[in-house]
Amino acid sequence: MTDTWLVVGLGNPGPTYAFTRHNIGARVIEQLAAENGVKLSKHKRAAALVAELRIAGKHVVIAQPTSFMNESGGPTKALVTFYKVAAENIIVLHDELDIDFGAIRVKLSGGDNGHNGLKSIRKSLATGDWFRIRLGIGRPPGQQDPADFVLKNFGVSEQKILADLISQGSQAVESLVATSLEDTQNRFNS
Repeated sequence: MTDTWLVVGLGNPGPTYAFTRHNIGARVIEQLAAENGVKLSKHKRAAALVAELRIAGKHVVIAQPTSFMNESGGPTKALVTFYKVAAENIIVLHDELDIDFGAIRVKLSGGDNGHNGLKSIRKSLATGDWFRIRLGIGRPPGQQDPADFVLKNFGVSEQKILADLISQGSQAVESLVATSLEDTQNRFNS
């Protein structure tokens, strides 16, 4: 294994899903690429867009699987194998219904809480012992089905909070790579 870090932002491919709640992890990857002046491009062996950068002197691969959310495990496993990444150097960014919109929780391992992207990655890697940056999207209003809610675009009134959430997600990645889980949790787990 190498000291390389892999940061995977979950979402669904294509313009139909680009601005949905389910794609917030992928949006953080786009933010990281922009902030670091790198361009995401197709990987030669994985169904993913990737870029390589350095954070605190460490080699970091940022990735957006180009598969659908519930098939995120295959591309993630291919990248882990290609770059020889240890489980303790994997960070997955994903939407989280059980956290208020705009809040973040960073943790190591845990269940998938019904999230099909996490379930797919856990199955493909045969472990759940990797970092998660859980990006709060809140619960759907009224009786709306959560499956429908995550596939809806953020509203106009949510854009300011959304921009802050994406920025916080990017900063949390940098903190995890540069410092420690404890420092990152103290800073971001609101």
